[in-house]
Amino acid sequence: MDIYLSSAYLAPVQYYTKFLLARRVFVEQNDNYIKQTYRNRCTIASANGGISLSIPVEHSSKDKIRMKDTRIARHGNWQQMHWNTMASAYGSSPFFEYYQDDFHPFYHRKYSFLFDFNEELRNLVLGLLDFDLPQIEYTTAYKEDFFDTESDFRELIHPKKDWRSSDRDFLPAPYYQVFEQRFGFTANMSIVDLLFNMGNESRIILDGSIPRCLKKNKEF
Repeated sequence: MDIYLSSAYLAPVQYYTKFLLARRVFVEQNDNYIKQTYRNRCTIASANGGISLSIPVEHSSKDKIRMKDTRIARHGNWQQMHWNTMASAYGSSPFFEYYQDDFHPFYHRKYSFLFDFNEELRNLVLGLLDFDLPQIEYTTAYKEDFFDTESDFRELIHPKKDWRSSDRDFLPAPYYQVFEQRFGFTANMSIVDLLFNMGNESRIILDGSIPRCLKKNKEF
C-alpha cells in the first residue's frame, strides 16, 4: 500500500500509524498551504486540557502558496513559547527529560521554510520510534487520482475532522497520560504526547492502534 500524507508539525498519533501500514509513504510538498490544519499546528495535553500550538507563517489569504515554499514568519517568539508550553505540560511526564535534548534544538535554531522544519522533526520522531520504516518519498506533482493500492490521507488527517468517522483504520489504543485523572484519556494528541508519556513503549501503542486485519493484509 502506498500512502500519501501532508507535511505536518508534530503530527497526531493517527498520522504515525500510517508508517506501520505503508509499503511507501509519499509526503506531499506540492499542495497549497492551508490554514488551521496540522501543517503548522499540533495539539498537546496540558493541565488546562488540549492546547493547540501554531507556527506563524508568511501567508496572504489572496495568494496560493505551495507548501514547500511557505515561509515561517519572522515576527514573534513562537519557538520559545512552544518550548515553554511543552516543558510545562510534560515536565512531570516519565520521558520528557529523556527526550528533551532531542527536541530542544528545534526551538532555538532558525528555520526559513515550514516544510523543512516539519520534515526534520518527522525524521527525528521516526528515529525515536525505532521501527522498520517504509520507503519515504516526496511528491513531484500534486496528485488527484489514485489506484486501489493507494490511500490518500492528506486532508483526512485534519484537526477539524473526526477521525472516528473519517478513518476506520485508526483505533487509538489508550496509554498513560499525565493529566488522565483530570480529563480522562484524550486520544490522538500530538506524537510528542505519546513519546513523553510512554517512551520506548510508544511503538507498541502505535501498533495497537491498527486493526489486526490490516496488519495481516499489509502488502509489500
